[in-house]
This record gives sequence, structure tokens and C-alpha cells, in this order.
Amino acid sequence: MSKVRIYTLAKELGLDNQKMLDVLNDLGVSYKSASSTIEDDIVELIRAMVAEEQTPKQPTKKEEAEKAEDSGDTPLRAPVVTIMGHVDHGKTSLLDYIRKTKVAAKEAGGITQHVGAFEAKTSRGKIVFIDTPGHEAFTSIRARGAKVADIAIIVVAADDSIMPQTREAVAHAKAANIPLIVAINKMDLPGADPQKVKNDLMALGLVPEEFGGQTITAEISAKTGAGVEELLEYISLIAELEEFRADPNGEFKGVVVEAKVDKQAGVLTNVMVQEGTLHVSDFLVVGETYGKVKAMVDSYGERIKKAGPSTPVQILGFSAVPQSGDMVVSAKNEHEAREIVGKRVDERREAEEAASTRRKFSLNDVFGALEGETREVNLILRADTQGSLEAIQGILARKKTDDLNINVMLAGIGAPSESDVLLASTAGATILCFNVTAAPPVKKAGEQKGVDVKMFRIIYELIDEVDRLLKGEVEPVYEERYLGKAEVRMTISHPKFGTIAGSYVQDGSMKRNAKVVVKRKGKEVYSGTIIGLKRFKDDVREVQSGYECGINVDWNEIQEGDIIEATELVEVTPS
Repeated sequence: MSKVRIYTLAKELGLDNQKMLDVLNDLGVSYKSASSTIEDDIVELIRAMVAEEQTPKQPTKKEEAEKAEDSGDTPLRAPVVTIMGHVDHGKTSLLDYIRKTKVAAKEAGGITQHVGAFEAKTSRGKIVFIDTPGHEAFTSIRARGAKVADIAIIVVAADDSIMPQTREAVAHAKAANIPLIVAINKMDLPGADPQKVKNDLMALGLVPEEFGGQTITAEISAKTGAGVEELLEYISLIAELEEFRADPNGEFKGVVVEAKVDKQAGVLTNVMVQEGTLHVSDFLVVGETYGKVKAMVDSYGERIKKAGPSTPVQILGFSAVPQSGDMVVSAKNEHEAREIVGKRVDERREAEEAASTRRKFSLNDVFGALEGETREVNLILRADTQGSLEAIQGILARKKTDDLNINVMLAGIGAPSESDVLLASTAGATILCFNVTAAPPVKKAGEQKGVDVKMFRIIYELIDEVDRLLKGEVEPVYEERYLGKAEVRMTISHPKFGTIAGSYVQDGSMKRNAKVVVKRKGKEVYSGTIIGLKRFKDDVREVQSGYECGINVDWNEIQEGDIIEATELVEVTPS
């Protein structure tokens, strides 16, 4: 028995999707969404019902008024879509196919050179695609308070399945809190296995509709075009259900998609109009600069005088290059534009001065948890192996409580990237690294964006850090307390760790990360930290009095007979 998708039947019968869902509800037919399928006998029943009900009838004035009221005063706008996924999975090929088939031939050439976006014309209306790196279109822009994309397409190769950048793309889409569709590409290849992709998606929390979930999947080939039309139908379906609206007569608001300096023209800024209408000669403010729109071109490279919502345009008029994601607003005149810029400069300077003297935020400050509310802690994990990741995630899962949720937004193998920092800054997350080291540019990006990038070599130290963060209701107060002392009885030269002090703990205990001073004949010759502690070949956290151990204080001049005295910082309750 054949099956028909709900939205396809609605289109055939001239009904909107919500009306069709209402009909199914009345019949008691179960479904997940408007993209679900129904049996052929149900289809025939609905066709007969609709045919019987569709008798010519003039609507009353009251019905017309109610319909106008229900539709809302704000007009619908075209959905804005970005495409993300792993390298070589076919993102560019998909954009190229849509561009060639859905844009007139005379308009296709040079579209990406103009605005980094293009408009696809489908049977269900216009769809705007952002032709710029997915993460940039998402997270950088959203981090500045804007949302330029309405829908995300995650492209996954059917012969390769889920890869590291796929996980990143899904994490960015979830952080943006917008609908996503998984396009399973390369279905024309012999090794295509869409079922494996769908199974792997569930590990990312994306359960396909056919498995009882809410995630829409489309099997396509960007090379042959198979399934692309259905993918566009899904986009239009989501747009219809979400009802993206914007007032073309309202106050102008837009966002910078990208910008560059042209040697001849000057600063060219690609802007997505979100609200209101942009006109040539308007004064605009972006960041701490302003300008007057001298010229404007659309995604076809044609000069235009005005642009409404969901319209990508390239404008000439700014003297400085704005950053991707900067919000663009209009000003009545040059005087008002100067005032807005001056106020922003003052606010930034005040914020910088306050930041230089302000105490470091605790986790409670960052997440704004209130007593009696569930706090959510966002983390990004990076480790050397999949086994390490699974072990850490398993421990963190056991720390969840009714009033505390630990949300691992992204867990990947390998060193953290600047994209991770971008995601962390957007979501207020901390990046925890196990046995991998952040590159200098990543550390610098973390410092600039106020993101903590912390690295660990021992799992329990990472977990201790999480515990410390989870307690962060107040700034902790510490005092230094005596821990113990050990006598160095032999030294061992290690090619990787330097000099290891073979020691005997005479009093108290030695602990990893404890502060130490090394004394020689009663005089202090070195102060530092215990960075390594071993019992035989095992890394240990603590060695008690009466036992031998290997101590690494990262100092190669330590000698037999030296005394290592250790102290530790203990958190105390302020009086």
C-alpha cells in the first residue's frame, strides 16, 4: 500500500498544512508532523471529505474579518537558510545545484561576488540562502545579539556518515535554537548507506521522523539533483509552520553578513534586511561607525533603490569595515548617527574600566541562577581519544541533579578550535581539554571573548575543576596550610619530565598540585608546585607519611638530601 506525505496532500487539495492537520485530528489519525506519511486509504477518505465540503459559498463579512485578524497584521517574509556540515560532504555542490536550477540563467553568474547570498524561487515562494561559512552565519552573528538564519541544513555524506564538523554544525544549530533539516547527500554513490547515517544521528540527539522523532531527513544527490526538490519543499513547509514575519513599514534593522574593502569602490558591506525597509540615502549606524547609503545592489547584481525584509543587499557608504554579525540600525540624519556612535563609544569605555577592576565572575554570575531554579552549566569537551571522552561524559552525567543540569554542548577528539571559542562565547560555556593543548591563537581568542579554556592531564583533576565551578555561588576564600614534608633520597633523569625526585614522605602527605619549597641545609633554594606524583609507575593524587614516591617539581637542580615542604590552599568559610 502506497503512502503520501501530509503536506503533499494538503497542497493537492488546496489546504494549508494546519487545516490538514486539523482534519487528521478529527479522524483520529496519528502523525509526527506535516512531513509524516499517511496510508492510501486514509488519503482517499480525506479527498472524498474535502470534495464534499468544497461547495461554492460566499464568506460573510464577519468571517472575512476573523480571517484577516487571524492572519496577523505583520506580513510573512521569506525564510533565510544556511547550509553547514563536514568538509567534502557536498555543501557547496548543493548550493551550486540550487543556484543553477532555481535562479534565472542571466542572473546566476556573479551572485556570490555581490552579496554572499542568493534567492531561490520555488513553487512555494522565495527562499534566501546565505552563501557564507555556516559557523560564521550562525554563531558569530548570534553572539552579537542577532539571528540571521531561520533554518539550518546539515549536510551529511551518505557514504561517510557523522564526522567531527558534523557534530560542530549540529551544536551550533542547537545553540541558535532554530529548526534544522538533515540532508543526506551523495545518494548516487555505490557506498551510500542512509540508514547508517540515520542511526548515527540519534547519538547526536537527532531522532529521524521514521524512527519516531522530530528530525526531518532528506535523501538527496547534489550531483544529479535527486531529492533536492523535496528538500526545498521541507524548507517551505517549516517556513509555513513557523510563520516568519517582518513589518516592511517598521523601523529598519539588519545584520552584517560580511564586509570587504574594494580597491576601487571602497568598503562594501553585505547586509541582510531583517525589519523595515532600507533606502538609498539612509543614514546607518553599525558598531562604532556610521555611513550614508550611496548605492545598493541586490543578489542579482542589479542596482536597487530599496530593500525589504529577508532581502540580502550589498551597500556602499561606510568608511570603516564592520564585523560580521554587527547589528545595523538607521538614523534620521547625520547628527543622530553621530550621537548614537558617541554613546556607544562611551559605554564601551565604561565597560572596559569596570572590567579591569571587577572581580572574576563565578559560574552563578554567568548563568544567573536563582534560588529554587534549575541551573544549566554549558561545557565543551575536547580529549585525545573517544574512550577518554566517554569516561568524562559518564562521570559528568552522574553529577546531574534536579536543580542542576550539566549540558555538554560539544564533545570532540583533538585540540579546541577558534570555532569552539565562538560557540562557548555565545552559549556562556567553559572549554575543558583532556590530554590536548589549545594552540596560541585559540588561547588568545578565549582571552578576548572571556571564555575559559582549561587543560588537564589527569581526569580527576578535570572533574575537580567541574566540582569547583558547580559550587561557584560565591567567590571562594582560601588560606595556606601545612601539608607535609619529604626527603629526597635519589634523583632520576627523565627525557620527557626532567629530574624526578625519589623521595620518602617523613611527615603528613604529598599531594599533586601542592605548593612546595625545596630546602637545602636549612635554606630555601626553590619554590614551585608538584606537577607530577607517582607511586612506582602509577600517577597518584596523594602519598601519605611512611611511603616512598617520585616527585616532579619541574626543577632540574634538585639534589639528594633536599627537603621538600608542601602546603595547600584550603577553602574556608568567611567569618
